[in-house]
Amino acid sequence: MPGLPDPPSEARRRFLLGTTAIGAGIAAVDALGAVAAPESNAGVPAGAYRVRFTLNGEPRDLALDPRTTLLDVLRENLHLTGTKKGCDRGQCGACTVIVNGRRVNSCLTLAVTLQGADVTSVEGLSTAGPHPVQVAFLQNDAFQCGYCTPGQVMSAVALLDEYKRGVPSHATRDVGSRAAMPLTDDEIRERMSGNICRCGAYVNIVKAVRDVAGRKGA
Repeated sequence: MPGLPDPPSEARRRFLLGTTAIGAGIAAVDALGAVAAPESNAGVPAGAYRVRFTLNGEPRDLALDPRTTLLDVLRENLHLTGTKKGCDRGQCGACTVIVNGRRVNSCLTLAVTLQGADVTSVEGLSTAGPHPVQVAFLQNDAFQCGYCTPGQVMSAVALLDEYKRGVPSHATRDVGSRAAMPLTDDEIRERMSGNICRCGAYVNIVKAVRDVAGRKGA
């Protein structure tokens, strides 16, 4: 009758059908994993995963623990210590790198998610001398202790590229017109707000970014 619970035999039948379906699903997933995993992970130690990506223009093929962050790969595995470990919580921006054209906190980015990615760290900004942003930071005295500077520089490089492509920020007054989106100090501060300078060099950091933007006619 409507509103009454199923009799014990019917309830048992439903339970058995449900567990059979779940078991079949698990078996299917295991079967897919058994086919896909050995080829991609051939020769890799148990518990590790093979990750292939491009770093500063060079291909990398690494066997990594799936819990390893990009920051630790750069510093501990590849000995590229320009990228700094600050808060290790994604709050200070000292570990900023560029992945597929976008800036990310490398301390929050698992390396296993970078399959086929294009990664640029501060060491890869330029092979023919300092990058214009690095020069501007020097000329405008846009740092003090320098610990946060690599992340600040990487964020500024990405900022200028985003602005050039017309990507708005929360400070942008008119998102419908590139001509009506000047790179004001407020724009720069908003776009650099993910990077903390505990020494307080913010005024000169803004000047450095504005200097490079002016040279490029942005």
